[in-house]
Amino acid sequence: MGFMKSATVDWQVESPFSPRHVPVRVDGFAETTGTSPMKFAAPLTPGRLIRRYKRFLSDMRLDTGEEITAHCANPGAMLGLLKEGNRVWLSKSDKPGRKLPWSWEVVETDFGRGPEYVGINTSHPNAIVAEAIAAGFFPEFAGYDKLRREVKYGQNSRVDILLEGEGLPPHYVEIKNVHMMRKPGLAEFPDSVTARGAKHLRELAEMVEQGHRATMVYLIQMQADAFTLAADIDPAYAAAFRDATARGVEALAVCCEATPEGVEIARRVPVAI
Repeated sequence: MGFMKSATVDWQVESPFSPRHVPVRVDGFAETTGTSPMKFAAPLTPGRLIRRYKRFLSDMRLDTGEEITAHCANPGAMLGLLKEGNRVWLSKSDKPGRKLPWSWEVVETDFGRGPEYVGINTSHPNAIVAEAIAAGFFPEFAGYDKLRREVKYGQNSRVDILLEGEGLPPHYVEIKNVHMMRKPGLAEFPDSVTARGAKHLRELAEMVEQGHRATMVYLIQMQADAFTLAADIDPAYAAAFRDATARGVEALAVCCEATPEGVEIARRVPVAI
């Protein structure tokens, strides 16, 4: 039983196991007491990448030979993922009236250690992390029994997840999708300048100074050995990160096993800054 759904793809969760924490109550959803790999609700359709353009559009050639335009739910530069001919997998929405029924979900690429799958859809990480919190995967969040999504805070911002629990300070959790790897095994963020990301770091630091807790979660939608910041791409974000962590913002990173069947958090990886 799952408790989060993305805007474009429905998820189903198979074989729940016993949790290691108190159940988390998620506003608008039934109480959840377990987790497992998050599976795509329907088999993805394979194809090849032709091109990605205008940030959110991508032309694909399906294995049937049909050429389609798919929604690319990823605003980043997607460095290393956009080679023409790369193997891709797509979901298809049956929602009536949707302009682009196809969505790009997974790409196969080689970062230097052989072909591997990478999840590129940035609308999924919040649900994946929420499910992992409910399963007790993160000891940092132990004891919190209520989870809310997209809660207003700071200056016209919404935090990805707000955790609340009796006798505990509110815990603000911001999640970033990671899909760049320029050195084998080393995942990096960001892959383009993100003024919005730096703003979130400053606002999280302000929450800590008000007596709350705040954590950055970097969800790596591929296998990785470690995580670091791409300071050469966005030095302002790197500076904001150093300032925020010095003021008490916590940071952690997890890598995933991404396949055409689903996306599963595999393990924690060190944050090497």
